[in-house]
Amino acid sequence: MHKRTFLKQSGLLAGAAILFPSGWASLVAQTRLFSPDDPFKLPELGYAYDALEPYIDARTMEIHHARHHAGYVRKLNTAVKGTPYAELPLRQLMRRLAPSDTALRNNGGGHYNHSLFWKILAPSADTEPSPNLMEAIQKHFGSMEGLKETMLKAAKTRFGSGWAWLAADAEGRLFVTSTANQDNPMMRQVADQSGYPILGIDVWEHAYYLKYQNRRGDYLEAVWNAVNWEAVSEQYGISSHPFIVWETLDEFHNIMAATFHPLEEGDLQPIKSRSGELAAAAKRLAKGHIPARFDETGVQDNLKALRKDSAALHKLVKNGGSDEAITKGLNALHEVFHRIVGACMEE
Repeated sequence: MHKRTFLKQSGLLAGAAILFPSGWASLVAQTRLFSPDDPFKLPELGYAYDALEPYIDARTMEIHHARHHAGYVRKLNTAVKGTPYAELPLRQLMRRLAPSDTALRNNGGGHYNHSLFWKILAPSADTEPSPNLMEAIQKHFGSMEGLKETMLKAAKTRFGSGWAWLAADAEGRLFVTSTANQDNPMMRQVADQSGYPILGIDVWEHAYYLKYQNRRGDYLEAVWNAVNWEAVSEQYGISSHPFIVWETLDEFHNIMAATFHPLEEGDLQPIKSRSGELAAAAKRLAKGHIPARFDETGVQDNLKALRKDSAALHKLVKNGGSDEAITKGLNALHEVFHRIVGACMEE
């Protein structure tokens, strides 16, 4: 794969959990609440507010999306302004935030959770899990009915506000859990069990109270009928991607993308200002834990080369090397990174 194509396609994973088709539903809210400079945006639903009826009513969807979710995004943008968090993909923010960082935890979680929620609902839920996901469901829960019972129990027994989740751990095993408030399994510092969410059910009262009042169980039974299994299957496929499974590789990729893409356009300033950061990330990556599924000799050898080449590039930048030499060095470093990710995706 051409290196431009590779990094740009890989970069899509920065928001893969929150990508949505174009739509009209949140246009007014976005215009009113957000500016082009905001790092986080309110995603469009891709369907009308009344599209999920009779399971979720239009008024609930409008308030939930254009007010509650928009409020989380607005407050998140305020919380990250002027901080390194503003440069992070949302999933990395989820992983790094401290339990005491309540503004990031509540509003970042609110943005992440609702973005996934809109994606895994569909106006026509006549969909089926992919063969791989269905096989995993049967393995871990016995059947689709077994998964449903486990999910509904987690949702019904969540005291107060929160979420019920179907998630995949680093080895691809499915599990069901619930979290309070706007926490989620990506928040490894606070979650009882950490993993990548592939299906989330909102059990805050604002998700159902207008239609169902205190009948949370009725809402949970109804919303299950609107689950988009194609989207859940897509999330399950993403859960095995090396950037999801291997956190330090994901962190290195974030810096690599931020320096390599500008270089392709002739802008060397990002690599000149961040070469030390890139070398430090390569060192953490090479010295850290390699997920078992990727722990192969070829990957280990390329990690050593990545660390060596990134240190050499940083030295070259510090010593005032020529633009030609810096360009050559970053291109070579990218090729090593490309080999690592390629090997992981062939496992």
